[in-house]
Amino acid sequence: MTDKEVFQTVVDVLAEEFELNREEMTPEASLYEELGLDSLDAVDMVIVLEKTFGLKLADEKEIRSIWTLKDLAEFIVKKKAGQTAA
Repeated sequence: MTDKEVFQTVVDVLAEEFELNREEMTPEASLYEELGLDSLDAVDMVIVLEKTFGLKLADEKEIRSIWTLKDLAEFIVKKKAGQTAA
């Protein structure tokens, strides 16, 4: 899966799960300010992305530094690369 495909999958999953407007979902869109997600949504987001990508994300301290869709997609790409290497 390419970086672009990961980003598009993140957009698709979050748009569906949280009924977000895809036009507002740019790489630089803030998950919390621009897209309006809150802390409870963040928990749901982690769960749905874990299922989608087959990754364990919830225990990662790094996930707390994710603010934009681009950050989120890059984090998933990095996790997938680590999973493949392991």
